[in-house]
Amino acid sequence: MEAERINQYRTMWVMVFFDLPTETKKDRKDYTQFRKMMLKDGFNMFQFSLYVRLCGSRENAEVHQKRVKKWLPEKGHVVIMTLTDKQFGMMEIFFCRAKQEKGEIPQQLEMF
Repeated sequence: MEAERINQYRTMWVMVFFDLPTETKKDRKDYTQFRKMMLKDGFNMFQFSLYVRLCGSRENAEVHQKRVKKWLPEKGHVVIMTLTDKQFGMMEIFFCRAKQEKGEIPQQLEMF
């Protein structure tokens, strides 16, 4: 239990939010290259323009932050945020109501 508690503080999530222009051919190329470099480095798409990567330690998270900074395109807006595993786990995720209402609620079975 103690090891799990300590690990929650060591394990880090690196989140990269970005809003990059795509008006010109060069903008689209820069956008694609930035995205491909993140995927190659182990980031996963969490939402459009939001990628996340789990890192085993703060030091490892810093390595990946530095890499993202090297790939920054000339234009656009990029935010890099680092969270502990515990902070990431406290995130609340919601889906649109229409999607939630479509699913059927399973009926509870009674056993006599």
